[in-house]
Amino acid sequence: MNMRQDGTSTRSILSTLDEYRAAVAEITTRAKRTLSIYTPDLEPLIYDQDCFLEPVKRLVLARSHARLRVLISDPARAARDGNRFMQMARRLTSYIDLRNVAGEYRNNPCAFIVADDKAIAYRQQASRWEGIVEFDDAAVVRRYLAYFDEAWAGSQIQPELRATAGLAPAAPSSALAHRADRAVRRLSAALTAVQDHRWT
Repeated sequence: MNMRQDGTSTRSILSTLDEYRAAVAEITTRAKRTLSIYTPDLEPLIYDQDCFLEPVKRLVLARSHARLRVLISDPARAARDGNRFMQMARRLTSYIDLRNVAGEYRNNPCAFIVADDKAIAYRQQASRWEGIVEFDDAAVVRRYLAYFDEAWAGSQIQPELRATAGLAPAAPSSALAHRADRAVRRLSAALTAVQDHRWT
């Protein structure tokens, strides 16, 4: 991976598609138990690539308790593009859960992938490739996982997988909208602090 180090041994700044794709592949290869992915549309230039799909296959084949959770904010586009990761999820519903991000949480423009509880690749704007990869920082990862878990709890299973998984969509509510707004604001403030004080 040709990435610029920021002065630590485990953190790098990313600026191109190739760098971000390589970082995601490396994070996926390092995963031992879980992957949590927040993406607008399963980003085919990232997740419909052999460098991502092959380590995912190895993970689920080698570890019976492996789990991949994916939150998608534009699932119609992901399905229309025929993403191979989507196809894999249809076959491996015991390992891969896809959910539509609830409307209350869709004002967060970021994209990220987390492996276990210590490695993350993150882009503040999903429409751009600039980002950061961190391979060993549990404190930073916990901030993202806390947001992911809250958004996950309020989101809906991907409709094409609902019949197989047997799960009903979550019901929207004003309380959920309020919690979502607070969660997005907390994450935004926390990430700004992390970038200002630790990632610069």
